[in-house]
Amino acid sequence: MTDFLIQFFDLLFGALRLAILARVLLSWFPIDRYNNPLINLLDSITEPILAPLRRFIPPLGGMMDITPIIALIILQVLQAFVQRALFPY
Repeated sequence: MTDFLIQFFDLLFGALRLAILARVLLSWFPIDRYNNPLINLLDSITEPILAPLRRFIPPLGGMMDITPIIALIILQVLQAFVQRALFPY
């Protein structure tokens, strides 16, 4: 059962990191954010993670949003914490 939980959380955290990276990469292209189903899906997955961070982390230089970087770091730390909690030795 523990192996299943570890694999599940690895997959979950990996999917969240991939969604954040995809959102960042797609933000570099001139895509209609409101009529694109892929962008809407990525926004619905990542916004609950990124929005709370934006309240505390202002954009650098007024334009560069570093919250995805902070979110990736936090997800990595949470994944390590969950792995240690499930498999302490």
